[in-house]
Amino acid sequence: MTSTPAAFARTLLAAALLAATCAVAHAGPLRAAGPMLFPDPDTLVVADWRAQELHAFKLPPAAAAQPHPFNLRDVAAPIAAALHARPDQLRFEDMAFRPGTELAYVALTVDHGKTSTPAVVSVDVAGHVGVLRLDKLAQTTAPIADAPTADHKFWRDTPESTLTVTDLAYHDGKLYVAGLGNGNFASTLRIYDFPFGAKATATTVEMYHPVHDQLETRAPIRKMAVVTLDGEPSLVAAYTCTPLVVIPLKSLVDGAHVKGTTIAELGWGSAPVGMITFDTPQGAQLLLANSAKSADLMPVSAIAAAAKQPSLSTPIQVPAAPLEGLKATYLPLTGLAQMKLQDGQFIGALRRQPATGAMQLVSFRVGAFLRVSDFVNEYDFDDFRYRDGDPFRSAHVVMRTDEGYPDLAKRAQP
Repeated sequence: MTSTPAAFARTLLAAALLAATCAVAHAGPLRAAGPMLFPDPDTLVVADWRAQELHAFKLPPAAAAQPHPFNLRDVAAPIAAALHARPDQLRFEDMAFRPGTELAYVALTVDHGKTSTPAVVSVDVAGHVGVLRLDKLAQTTAPIADAPTADHKFWRDTPESTLTVTDLAYHDGKLYVAGLGNGNFASTLRIYDFPFGAKATATTVEMYHPVHDQLETRAPIRKMAVVTLDGEPSLVAAYTCTPLVVIPLKSLVDGAHVKGTTIAELGWGSAPVGMITFDTPQGAQLLLANSAKSADLMPVSAIAAAAKQPSLSTPIQVPAAPLEGLKATYLPLTGLAQMKLQDGQFIGALRRQPATGAMQLVSFRVGAFLRVSDFVNEYDFDDFRYRDGDPFRSAHVVMRTDEGYPDLAKRAQP
């Protein structure tokens, strides 16, 4: 897309206004609960697209807890009861785990018909729900300048302004905010000093999408993570349908227009629902979960190597050859609505149970990436006994115990 002088001036003006107006605003009520994260164990940041603000809430102390899996088969029921609503009134917006506490925080919209209200609740591994009284918490707020207007809708009922913030990341005292602006180049990365101060920047982003065979400047980043690639802090970003792009943080200069390096095309007809990084004995890994395909696991070292190559720039044939660039390992993490790193041992996820539609809050052990209770196979029959030296014995014992089936685990003993 070619920028006109007027559009370029508009972008610079919007960035200048963003920087000038980012002094901490007076705390206001939460009007919409969107993407969330914990920049530290006692602070929860919530994006509010209706108010065009970011809110940072200071939470009361919480008890420390050791890693423990979630096995909540219908988390909507206790959440709805705590909010004096019905489960079918709840829309699950995002989830974040408070470090060191084994508490999941869930952002929701409660639909009242013609109106709706936001809510944030905490859930522990036993299924106890606490409703955050956000109006009673110490709070700082920063405005989101240059947000898209509410008058345009996608597919009749999705306001463009709901994409003002699509994901959040925190790194080295800065909050990275992906989403849309209202300029000619809509895909925008905003960067705030955190705790919120007087400085904020805005950068517009474009990337080449191999499935669509075009440079794209409107589609927003959907999920992202900050990783260090050969000593260079960089943003790894995933878009709908599903290109993977690398952007060095040093290129995110206020008012700039940046072209990311497309390192992979991971499939088509799907949207990212979670991106996390974690360490393993084989090195740091990045895991991307998707709405309509298996999850993609990639070594950070492979991402670093791919980022050194020229950006992908040629179309691919769909569906004959839907993949290009960096290859990922497919993992059986499917049907997830949200995925976040819970702690050093577990990945937490919100997912719909296929048969009943119940929203579940469950954990997957890092390294296993599946729940054995989702399947029935040879290992599950009452008269089955593991053979000596079976390499799956210890793994199955651990996963069955994780999922609350110690009786099955006992059968795995010699």
